[in-house]
Amino acid sequence: MTADFLIVGQGVAGSVLAWTLDQRGCSVLLADDPALPSASGVAAGIVNPLTGRKLVRTWKADDLFPFLQQFYTDIEQKLNVRFFHPKNIYRPFRSAREQTDYLALLEDPATNAYVSDKVDDQLYSDCITNPFGGLEVTQAGWLDLTEFVRVIKGYFMRKNQYFEGHIAVDDLHIRDTKVGWKDIEFGTVIFCDGVMARDNSLFDWLPYNPVKGQILTAVADTYSIKNIVNQGLFILPVRDGLLKIGATYSWHDLDWETTDDGREFLESKVRAILKVPYQIVAQQAGIRPSTKDRRPFVGIHPTHPTVGIFGGMGTKGVSLAPYLAEQFSRHLLDGEDLNPEANISRCVSL
Repeated sequence: MTADFLIVGQGVAGSVLAWTLDQRGCSVLLADDPALPSASGVAAGIVNPLTGRKLVRTWKADDLFPFLQQFYTDIEQKLNVRFFHPKNIYRPFRSAREQTDYLALLEDPATNAYVSDKVDDQLYSDCITNPFGGLEVTQAGWLDLTEFVRVIKGYFMRKNQYFEGHIAVDDLHIRDTKVGWKDIEFGTVIFCDGVMARDNSLFDWLPYNPVKGQILTAVADTYSIKNIVNQGLFILPVRDGLLKIGATYSWHDLDWETTDDGREFLESKVRAILKVPYQIVAQQAGIRPSTKDRRPFVGIHPTHPTVGIFGGMGTKGVSLAPYLAEQFSRHLLDGEDLNPEANISRCVSL
């Protein structure tokens, strides 16, 4: 038996790449080990073209954001499902000084392209503290990652192209023209195993810089805001009365356990902005597969031409994966060059 690709790992990266290659007519076996923790199972799935206090434009935003909107809505239409929710992100100003600073930043047309002309601050003032008003970031939203991963899994299961279980590097017979696993021969194996790639002997030389993050789930019956709110943390209305609140960033204690410190930090932040009563009902922790230079890891192994990697997307997997998967598929199938900033060839000297 033969197939074109074995994709190892079904978080957002593996799901997006498997779908992209499948739509190009390739035969793909998608494999995932449910016993391993996954950052995609925890992440809020927010897409945001302007991040941080200085409204920094996401890398390649002008390419990424139109592409991801089309990509996710295309799958929704083909499979008659819903998991992508376009929403603006409201950023209340902390002070008159911040208001002045932000309005100065908006004089740059590249930033202004992602900001709403008019904002109705009254829409927000019943639920959150915003005495200085705020701005709304457009072309944003969130992907229901649990639902997205479930839908993609179901798609490949129906095609009998899904394997649930662990695939270790030692289980693979890697040769220059194909990769064997059990009784199947693949043209290429691609690892989409997130932060687990650090323990993968083929790719443990890549300079990961993992970041632990925690988020809370809260019930707030009287919360009426439909958009995402962001002021040092995000408040994401998943549905009426149910909120996700996050997130923390920690480069130490890299485990998948929640902490009291994480909860207290998020609650102290949210108390300063949220006016309505709420109750925390859950807390989750995950490890984001971030990299030292904040650029993804995409490409073919320097000495094994049948082995690739697609990962290292940090906090921005939902935004980055669709565009980069299209680029990677063109590289694999059409011989097009990869973006040098994402290509793992930049790290080979390591």
